[in-house]
Amino acid sequence: MAAPREDTEIQKDVQTYYGQVLKKSADLRTNACVTTARPVPKHIREALQNVHEEVALRYYGCGLVIPEHLENCWILDLGSGSGRDCYVLSQLVGEKGHVTGIDMTKGQVEVAEKYLDYHMEKYGFQSSNVSFIHGYIEKLGQAGIKNESYDIVVSNCVINLVPDKQQVLQEAYRVLKYGGELYFSDVYVNLELPEEIRTHRVLWGECLGGALYWKELAILAQKIGFCPPRLVTANLISIQNKELERVIGDCRFVSATFRLFKCSKTGPTSRCQVIYNGGITGHEKELMFDANFTFKEGEIVEVDEETAAILKNSRFAQDFLIRPIGEKLSTSGGCSALELKVVITDPFKLAEESDSVKSRCVPDAAGGCCGTKKSC
Repeated sequence: MAAPREDTEIQKDVQTYYGQVLKKSADLRTNACVTTARPVPKHIREALQNVHEEVALRYYGCGLVIPEHLENCWILDLGSGSGRDCYVLSQLVGEKGHVTGIDMTKGQVEVAEKYLDYHMEKYGFQSSNVSFIHGYIEKLGQAGIKNESYDIVVSNCVINLVPDKQQVLQEAYRVLKYGGELYFSDVYVNLELPEEIRTHRVLWGECLGGALYWKELAILAQKIGFCPPRLVTANLISIQNKELERVIGDCRFVSATFRLFKCSKTGPTSRCQVIYNGGITGHEKELMFDANFTFKEGEIVEVDEETAAILKNSRFAQDFLIRPIGEKLSTSGGCSALELKVVITDPFKLAEESDSVKSRCVPDAAGGCCGTKKSC
């Protein structure tokens, strides 16, 4: 059996893999970082097209970490790499917002910083609203990032590369304002990883060797103080490499997007009825909040106390009318959806259901999160 690898050794291996071995996304040996996504809204597709080609080519994410209602927000990107997501987000937050990217691989940060002026001029901004830091996402304090300084923290297939995942989540919680959220895509596994996988250098670099057992996320979130994880999307990962398939054995992997809210304890303590007022950019008529709740403009939806508290205490508060059940709500039209359904928390179950749907429909022209695949 291989000797346990130290955290510093894993960090050096990851830096080498992303700084020297990988030059573009095509160099990856699994599809963990090129998985499909749900259809991309038009305003995000347009923002992606404005990103410089070299920045886009060095993208290694596993999801689309662009949440809704971003105007004027301050956003921190954990493991920002070449800066693709930062530059997309910078367009969406506008000049009054700000995006900070932090990454431990110096070469990636240098690529990102190289195009600061290019994107500022491309967007017509008077000054850049993006900054990049060379540092560790589990040590944000050392990078000078203060408590409760960001509205949103995002991360795209990076937390799995850090051995101490609890520390990453703890730091994200610390720098978030109350009502803020960690919106992130990452890789999860269906069981506890055996030693052979956890010590495999290539599998670590491919985002599989450090994958978290999916049930552990809820445990860590509760321990730190986040509201329970809200599953947004999930896609099964295929290895497509005979050598790596042999090492992996019975383990199955999924890329999934979750949102973790840092909510205050105040707010609704019982189920409520909510109405989406509409108008969020790119989601004017319908807001897919997560895999369990989609809100249509003017439609009454019954939600649990936790969802009601999140809506009331987050940046979405102005977008919803929230009332206790039994109190009459006036609607501008649309159907009522008052019956609570079984909440999906298992990313593997959601991914399997999504695959079943995809097999019955024609691919959408919007493309996947990396622009390399299409989704229904």
